[in-house]
Amino acid sequence: MNTQIFGIVLMYLLVVLLAVPLGRYIGKVFDDESTWLDKIFDPLDRLIFQLSGIDSRASLTWQQNLVALLVINGWWLVVALLVLTNMSWLPLNPDGNPSMSLDLAFNTAISFVTNTNLQHYSGESSLSYLGQMTLMLWQFISAGTGLAIVAVVFKSMRESLNPSLGNFYRLLVRSCTRILLPLAIVSSIILVFEGVPMTFEGQGTMTTLEGETVAVSRGPVAAFISIKQLGTNGGGFFGVNSSHPLENPTYLTNIVENVSIFLIPIALLFALGFMLKRRKLALTIFGVMTLGFLLLVIPAVTSELGGNPALTALGVAQNAGSMEGKEVRFGPAASAYWAINTTVTSNGSVNAMHDSMTPLTVLTTLLGMMINCFYGGVGVGFLNFYVFIILAVFISGLMVGRTPELLGRKIEASEMKIAMGIALLHPFLILAGTALSSYLYMQNPTQLAGWLNNPAYHGFSEMLYEFTSASANNGSGLEGLGDNTPFWNYATGLVMLLARYLPIIGPVAIAGQLAAKRYTPESQGTLRVDTGTFGVLIFAVIFIIASLSFFPALTLGPLAEYFSLY
Repeated sequence: MNTQIFGIVLMYLLVVLLAVPLGRYIGKVFDDESTWLDKIFDPLDRLIFQLSGIDSRASLTWQQNLVALLVINGWWLVVALLVLTNMSWLPLNPDGNPSMSLDLAFNTAISFVTNTNLQHYSGESSLSYLGQMTLMLWQFISAGTGLAIVAVVFKSMRESLNPSLGNFYRLLVRSCTRILLPLAIVSSIILVFEGVPMTFEGQGTMTTLEGETVAVSRGPVAAFISIKQLGTNGGGFFGVNSSHPLENPTYLTNIVENVSIFLIPIALLFALGFMLKRRKLALTIFGVMTLGFLLLVIPAVTSELGGNPALTALGVAQNAGSMEGKEVRFGPAASAYWAINTTVTSNGSVNAMHDSMTPLTVLTTLLGMMINCFYGGVGVGFLNFYVFIILAVFISGLMVGRTPELLGRKIEASEMKIAMGIALLHPFLILAGTALSSYLYMQNPTQLAGWLNNPAYHGFSEMLYEFTSASANNGSGLEGLGDNTPFWNYATGLVMLLARYLPIIGPVAIAGQLAAKRYTPESQGTLRVDTGTFGVLIFAVIFIIASLSFFPALTLGPLAEYFSLY
């Protein structure tokens, strides 16, 4: 047990140690400062902008930046649909995998373009290599989209009159070539040396210990896995994701992939501090997020190490903890730690079966996605937290009788309406979707029997988890749910679209409106947002909103299941 806990602490410390210098580097990339990679990638950047005819040096308004984001993402969505529905006759299909049905292609294309990577299919049997590489490209673009748009918000927070908000096109390209690509190359090399495949050959054959011959799927796996983790994408090349021995063969690869999940979301906080020259603000936000993360990860790890009480009651010894659905090479502690990592970010990859986790762990993974701002996804994690900053500033202003201000700019009715709308959108999508699916299932339990492989409380948790994962742009699932049906494909596809772009549009609109307002230097009476007191207030706002929104649903699912075990 001590060894397992040491591994968890090591992984987290590695992330923080790497995130500080990476944050400084990301700040330079966002501010167009020279970096040592410019000599390599400047020619590539110029080629991209010459071919596209885009003026990458023009400063855009927040509205123009949003239009650029939506147009680019809309274009790639159409391309993804075309590829996925025509894979059977397109090249790079050595195993002869079929094209996707329209409803599954709709869900998959939206899933990868929105950085969700919710997979209602098994990758090795449902996608050609061209399909896998197409989705790998979207993993770069969706992560680059998050980085580029959060850079716009960072720039809007500067202490100047009408600060430049940058150029989304330039920020997108530089995020992909200067941040994501170099990190992915390093990660891929490590994975290849640890045994992760990187080939365009078709299925290989192996002989088992019983003497049977088995066909083993492979492909350009290492490159796919690297960007899936670094970009908080999470999509698996294989159906069982990072519990597959060819995606995650050793404890070293488990460390590399785990560190990759957290690295950029945490580094972005330090990038904010460097760009605004407000390191205390970055540390305050980091402290709030870390506190929330620890309150989720500690119960999860403790619960998995404690084993399943139902098995204990039957006299089954669980000296290693709850091992159902876990990989022996990782164990319950590292599996629980990964489960929280992947759900507090919008990563969604798994190295164990979440459906086999104890109810308390399922509860904490759901809370990570429902809160959706403890570190969060690449870029959008901070945007979600930014909404809570606006709410906390407004509430604190009411408490002390002052006009609420954020970094020298007044927050007024317009900004509050947007912030409240975005804060309520997430629970609405989750609860409305879960209510609809529960109603349909109860009306037709025989016809829809394939939906749920588990009854009662756990079955409800599976449906709740699916919509929570879709709304949080996460992509993990309790895979007892039979989700590859037209209802689940179209319903979660629509949720993913709304939950990705509206929470981007709202914070960017707030940031743009605040940037256009008159800047007032801070004084003795100004509420400072870089203090422990304000950090406690933000945490309280997050806790209250999450409790009021989600506690009834959690009571019907994982909490009811937890108490039923005793």
